[in-house]
Order: sequence, then structure tokens, then C-alpha cells
Amino acid sequence: MNIPSPTRTENWIIVASALFVFLLHLIVNLNGGYGFFRDELYYIACSDHLAWGYVDQPPFSIFLLKIWRLLFGDSLVSIRMIPALAHTGTVVLAGLLTRQMGGKAFAVFLACWCVVFSLIHLGMSGVYSMNAIDIFLWTLAMYFVLKLIHTPRPGYWIALGAVLGVGLLNKISVLFLGAGIFTGIVFTHRAWFSSRWLYIAGIIALVIFVPYIFWNLNHDNAHLEFIHNASAGKYSGRSRLQFVVEQILYLNPLSAPVWITGLLALFFYKPLQSYGIFGWLYLTAFIILVINPTSKGEYLAPGYACLLAAAGIYIEQKFTMPSVRWLRMVYPALIAVSSVVLLPMILPVLPVEQYIVYAKKIGMEPSSSENKELAELPQFYADMFGWEEKARDVAKVYNSLSEEDKEKCAIVSSNYGRCGAIDFYGAKYGLPKSIGTHNNYWIWGTRNYTGEVVMILGGTMEDHVNDFESVEEVGVSSCTYCMPYENHVRIFLCRKLKYPIATSWKYEKHYE
Repeated sequence: MNIPSPTRTENWIIVASALFVFLLHLIVNLNGGYGFFRDELYYIACSDHLAWGYVDQPPFSIFLLKIWRLLFGDSLVSIRMIPALAHTGTVVLAGLLTRQMGGKAFAVFLACWCVVFSLIHLGMSGVYSMNAIDIFLWTLAMYFVLKLIHTPRPGYWIALGAVLGVGLLNKISVLFLGAGIFTGIVFTHRAWFSSRWLYIAGIIALVIFVPYIFWNLNHDNAHLEFIHNASAGKYSGRSRLQFVVEQILYLNPLSAPVWITGLLALFFYKPLQSYGIFGWLYLTAFIILVINPTSKGEYLAPGYACLLAAAGIYIEQKFTMPSVRWLRMVYPALIAVSSVVLLPMILPVLPVEQYIVYAKKIGMEPSSSENKELAELPQFYADMFGWEEKARDVAKVYNSLSEEDKEKCAIVSSNYGRCGAIDFYGAKYGLPKSIGTHNNYWIWGTRNYTGEVVMILGGTMEDHVNDFESVEEVGVSSCTYCMPYENHVRIFLCRKLKYPIATSWKYEKHYE
């Protein structure tokens, strides 16, 4: 298939769009970004315990974080540079997809524009996690599928297999992408099944992913237990309707007509029907996710670049009459303006006090995806507050102990946010590493502590009094703007656990 070379204008659109979104993330993070998100502290702790798997995720994003930390340090700006670069790369790929599907300047502009101003892309690229990387890798896989449509070279199959394998090693939701590609091949490119390179690509992906499979088998299928508990617990209040509505809202409500147009065009607009595999890819992933009532809308966020590319091409080619051509500029402007209005909801661009006032003025109530009690802030922002205060308050008690007690003292908590805070900020306050019962902290165990002296962050006197010969409440850790359950957390100093800590530890596991 003959694809014309990109013009200078199209290249500049891609470069300018990518540079804009990168600078936006950089400026936000240089201004403080409120603070580390609770999961970021946990991921940093995971990167100090490299393994082929973790309870709640595969290892790729953790290995990447470890390398990045060694090269560039632990500052908030440094850690969040990776998701910023992932969003930047996704914008570039969206532009390349559009161009190679036959789009010209306007089509490239619209696709890049929608990715730049996508609320879910901005939000998920605002903190470090596997999610921004996941979006980039899905889009990169689509790019290699497109290359295969044009020229089915073995090298593109190898690249696709490698991207899918790394994607799986980053987040297992790439299985939905793989299912979508398979379905698309069945309906649009069945001749590919006669090529041995398709199967070689599958083998490459599997070989890359195998270490995580074995890790799970060696840890009693920890990830499956985690998914089951999360679905039955913090995500149990979700519904299929909520998932569908989130597809309309998350990119930007005004972007919905664009990507829906793109989806329809892939099936019914003749110049784009040769790319129908992307329509099947999206529909397959959508159906798989909507069948599961606990799916979160963000799970499908990586699937939109191909739809936006198709939409840009359709609108570019069909909206040419003077009577409607004005929409080609006005509508993208409306998308940008609406995203700017909502930007403080997804990126910490305002000081927190101003954010609270602004959110009230536009009628945005604090929200949580985990059925948690909230205060002034949505959970996404509230989980950026209170962590250093916990390490500081624990240190006040720890540093009041005798040197003998310090040597024996285990610092314990039941959630990885608190443990991660102790581990990350603890060096500043002279604290040892914590132990915990939540997700991978439970796997990391008791660090050879005996239970003779234990400082517990959280719970009540009643929770601990039956386990130790002596329990004393020695402090309370409070924080402003944090999640309510992270405020006024009580600190207990406990002595002489009544049974061996190794015996009790196996009953303390908390995967969720």
C-alpha cells in the first residue's frame, strides 16, 4: 500500500503537540504537584525489592522505575518524568497512525489534539504508575499492526510480539488488546493465519511474559487473589452502565462524537475499511470489559488512538463544504476550552485552597472509585497528602526510644501507603524500613523482627491489646487534605507479642 510521505506541516503539528503536552506535565510537576501519590510511594518501595512479579502488577514498570531512579534520582519531578514522556510518546504515535492511514494536516491535528486534551490521558500521566506506560504500549502495538497492514514484513511481526510481551509484563490488561487483534485478524486479515510470523510473534510475547506466570505460580496465584479481592471489595459498587458512561466522560465529553465517528468510519467509510481491524480491536476490548461489572472506565483508555485517527481522516475528507468547514476549527477549540476548564480536576495546576473553591464553583463534587469516605478533595488528590507527616510523627516516637529498643523495634502498618511513606521519608527522620501486611509488603515479610518491640501505625487499642503483653497509645498522626481514614491515625507502642511473629504473619495477609 502506497502511503505518501508526511509534509513538513504534518511533522510540525506532531512535534508541537508532543512538546506542548510534555511542557504542561513538566510545569505542573515543577510546581510541586501536591506531593507523591500513595501508589507512587509503594512503587518506589517495590523498586527496592526487584522481582519477576508483584501481587498487584507485573514487574516491567517497577524495573523501569528502578533504572530511572538510579539515573535521575527520587524527586517528584524525576519520578513523574516517565508518565509525562509516555503521554508525549502517545501523542506522537497518534499523529503517525493518522498520517499513515492517509490523513493530512487537519486529520493529524485533530487526532493529536484529542490525545493532548484527553482528560484520562492527562490524569493517568500525572502520576507514576503502569497506566501511562500501558496507554503508550497499546498505541505502539497499533502502530505495528498498521505497518503490517501496509507491508507484512517479518520485522514488524517481531516488533509487535515484543511490544505485546513487554505490555503484558507491564499490565495484564494487554490481554484485551491481544484478544482485539486476534478478533480483528479473524474478520479482516485471515490470510495472516497462514504466516508463520504471526505465531512467532505470539511465542515472543509469551516468552517475555512467562517469568510473571511462573512468579504467580510460585506465590499461590497472588495476582488472581488480588483481582478477586479487589472486585469483591473496593470495586464491588461499580456497574456496567457506569463503565459505559465513563467512556463518554473520560476522554472529554466533547471528544465522544469524534471517536464514535472514528469507530463507525472504520466499518462503514470505504477509504478506511482496510483498517477495520482497529474497529474490531476496540469493540472486542469493550465487550470483554463491559461483561465484567467491576471494570473501571480507565481500563479502555489505551484503545482510542486508532479511533481518533480514523475520525480525523473522515472529518478531513467529508467536512469540506464552506457551510460546515468552520466546524473543523471551532470544534477542536471547544474540546480544548472544555479540557482547560476541567484541567484542575485531573492535574494539580491550582494551589489546593484555590482548587477547593474552584471545584465548588463549577459544581464538581469529590469522587472516589473505591467507595471511600471523602472530605474536601477527591481521592486522587487526597492521596497526595499526609505521607511525610506520618513518617515525621512515627519518628518522634521512635527517636524517643532507647538504643536497645530501637534495634528491636518493628514499624508496622496495614496499608502500603503508610508503609511506603515510612520507607521513603524514613531516611530523613532516622527510621528503619517498615513491615506491612498489604500486598507485596506481606510477601517481604517481617525483616527478622521478633515482635518484642512493635510500633503500629493505625488501628485501635482493641485491635492490638489481645496480641501483646503491653500496648500503649503514644501518638496520633494528623494531616490536612488527606483522605479521612488517613487523618488522626493512632500510633501504638506494643511490647512482647504473645506468639511467634512468623506464626502469626501467615494470617495477616491482605491482598487488595
